[in-house]
Amino acid sequence: MAYMSEGVEGLRSIPALLARNASQHGASPAYREKEYGIWQSWTWAETAQEIEALALGFLNLGVNEGDFIAIIGRNRPYLYWSMVAAQSVGAIPVPLYQDSVAEEMEYVLDHCGARFAIVSDQEQVDKVIEVQDRLHQFEHMIYLDPRGLRKYDHTRLHQFSHVQDQGRASYDEFIRELQARTAKLNYDSTCVMLYTSGTTGKPKGVVLSNRNIIETAKASSEFDHLKVDDEVLAYLPMAWVGDFIFSIGQAYWSGFCVNCPESPETMMTDLREIAPSYYFAPPRVFETQLTQIMIRMEDSGAFKKKTFDYFMEHARKVGPAILDGHDVSTFDLLKYKLGEIMVYGPLKNALGFSNVRVGYTAGEAIGPEIFDFYRSLGINLKQLYGQTEASVFITQQPDGEVRSDTVGVPSPGVEIRISDKGEVFYRSPGVFVEYYKNAESTADTKDPEGWVATGDAGFIEESTGHLRIIDRAKDVGAMADGAMFAPKYVENKLKFYPNILEAVVFGAGRDRCCAFINIDLAAVGNWAERNNIAYASYQELAGHKQVLDTIQAHIEEVNASIAQDEMLSGCQVHRFLVLHKELDADDGELTRTRKVRRKIIGEKFEDLVNALYDGSESIYTETEVTYEDGRKGKIKATLEIRDAKVVPATRQTLAAE
Repeated sequence: MAYMSEGVEGLRSIPALLARNASQHGASPAYREKEYGIWQSWTWAETAQEIEALALGFLNLGVNEGDFIAIIGRNRPYLYWSMVAAQSVGAIPVPLYQDSVAEEMEYVLDHCGARFAIVSDQEQVDKVIEVQDRLHQFEHMIYLDPRGLRKYDHTRLHQFSHVQDQGRASYDEFIRELQARTAKLNYDSTCVMLYTSGTTGKPKGVVLSNRNIIETAKASSEFDHLKVDDEVLAYLPMAWVGDFIFSIGQAYWSGFCVNCPESPETMMTDLREIAPSYYFAPPRVFETQLTQIMIRMEDSGAFKKKTFDYFMEHARKVGPAILDGHDVSTFDLLKYKLGEIMVYGPLKNALGFSNVRVGYTAGEAIGPEIFDFYRSLGINLKQLYGQTEASVFITQQPDGEVRSDTVGVPSPGVEIRISDKGEVFYRSPGVFVEYYKNAESTADTKDPEGWVATGDAGFIEESTGHLRIIDRAKDVGAMADGAMFAPKYVENKLKFYPNILEAVVFGAGRDRCCAFINIDLAAVGNWAERNNIAYASYQELAGHKQVLDTIQAHIEEVNASIAQDEMLSGCQVHRFLVLHKELDADDGELTRTRKVRRKIIGEKFEDLVNALYDGSESIYTETEVTYEDGRKGKIKATLEIRDAKVVPATRQTLAAE
């Protein structure tokens, strides 16, 4: 597929798309934000004015072309404007995860050499100040919320609104310089630098160009027919590539409105008020929502619970077929319409999904039962497969071809091939430029012809052309008898149960699979309260006999399901324990995007892994934890180890390498 080197329709940068939207869609809403319970709105014309004032303020502060500007905070229009203003002056925005601790921020700020940072509030200001003395290149910090900052040294600390005011005041002095810098931007100019989650080491800075972002935004927007009157809710971390492509790339290409919730606590309320037509969430969000639904139904009256169960059973049977436009009997259709009135409609309204025309999940594989639950309600939820290095999109599911066991066909403009060892490779206009200051990793990941190694194992179905991902290539292996070991496949099945928040399965090179389980405190705590079971902590609840009985029942149900898959039947869980603490990013066990760091967990809890395999019935352990205020402490526990029933099945062994 040929692409014009000067850019689609001459639109070479995000600031160029902004200028087009201000001209063609000037009166249409570009951003909304809820503050103090009231939605505020900015049109595309007003957005362009706000960004221009900020860009002029940057020039007044001395921002040079090629400077890196760190952006830290929750989703707010002002921070999205900051990214586009940075691009407008030839600088490079580098969003950071707002929940990172100071030391994590220090690594990124030092690695990219950021001279400037734009942060949301006092909490983020304090983090940067804590490490500022070790950042020799760092000069200025700009903050949004002035609360608590009145007595700080403002020599190099500036309020966001004041920077804009100074920019407006210096319009005549800097406007020509701003126009010149914006005009110089082309398809090969850097659009953004995003840091990977670092599952196996230090995060890497992924350099994405305007070509990467705009071509990907164009192709993916056309794939799903996104348009100017669509609505999205921006609530996922701004440092994550998914949020950047949805809230900047596609939003600026299609001209739709980006809505920012007031806070994480009000997100569900704000979601219902906005009722977006285009929605994205990682599997964990859908899992959490399903858990809340199940908790509420357990708390409801007998009639309501029976009605819910009756119509949901019917929805699972015919809902996906109706959604895909397939024929069902008149009786089934009428019964489904009654269910829409009684159950599905009110449930979608409560979730904020009444108007969803296109919904996506990605980031991790979603459990098929969870995926099918939402589609049975008539929600057009689809899977995509992507990476930061691809500007998100590698595959997407076309309407009418949505299945829980595939991630779709190659996105427009994307080529895919499978290596001899089963690893997925891709090539596309969205392929990243490089890892910043890391030529070795760049060469290891991207070959001279532009093919990128995903690190995932999978295969393409001959009959449909759909890609199926088995697991991370580094995690897929063989058990001692040669049976395939694919832990994520099992973990996703376990996480379908509302009581299970996280699961980590071990078994590579061993004679059987064993698992760590994290319970979901909200779901299990709700069950305990309904049954008048007193508990004082997560640890106490996790070790309760009835909780262990329930988790064991879930695992045995999953084993029965896995036994039906000839290729993966050897992955049944033989023994398990429920961990005494939740896996936590602050303790290094998860990434900031909530991905399991399997190797680190295996090393950190080596005593527990050994106990699972040596036949122990219990194990005493001590674990260091990090509290919210940064203090370290230790928790001690004696964990019960249980056997789970497995189902005999015929195994298909891997061919010897």
